[in-house]
Amino acid sequence: MINNSIKYLVLQKLSTMNKPFLSIILILISSVTFAQDAVEEAFSKSYTFEKTGSYSSAIACIKNIYSASSYEQNLRLGYLHYEAGLNAESMNYYSRAIIINPNAVEPKMGYVYPASVMGKWDDVVKQYQSILKLDPKNTNVNYKMGLIQYNRKNFQLAYKHFELVVGLYPFDYDSLLMFAWSNLQLGKSAEAKSLFKKVLLLSPRDKSALDGLALLK
Repeated sequence: MINNSIKYLVLQKLSTMNKPFLSIILILISSVTFAQDAVEEAFSKSYTFEKTGSYSSAIACIKNIYSASSYEQNLRLGYLHYEAGLNAESMNYYSRAIIINPNAVEPKMGYVYPASVMGKWDDVVKQYQSILKLDPKNTNVNYKMGLIQYNRKNFQLAYKHFELVVGLYPFDYDSLLMFAWSNLQLGKSAEAKSLFKKVLLLSPRDKSALDGLALLK
């Protein structure tokens, strides 16, 4: 409705111009409209194929109208290639989307999925750090960064990330448990004991919490 109204006003304005110039403008408007319609149709078809698991067909729909400068198309292709198990290709398209819109979080979050599957953890950390510069209190990213650092035995860094999450969500099972283990690894026995007991309020007889408490005896 709004687009049609705008087109009508534009055409009214153009009607006062000389005919040759008007013809050129109308051709350009028609070309832009046709291209936009083709993109919308391609996205629509890709969703239909996606629902049936036909990822190669969904990918083909977007590639038929692909523009390397399109953020939306690169993001969509990143997702579809990941779902198709084509992780290297997925990372490539997500990377293009990141370059086009470096302040967007979604392509960075998309990128980490194929990167994780491929075991490219340094790349994952790089994207998470980039996200945290934009959104320092992103609890999802802080928690996952905490897990990565904990598994790398960087317990002080893990502590920092889990501390932030627990500060925002003081009664969250996953964050409390990992914050408890981080405290234990850093020799903060009293803090770890208190945190493990909080975990048991959320998950009575929780094996990981009980194992942690057993180490503190």
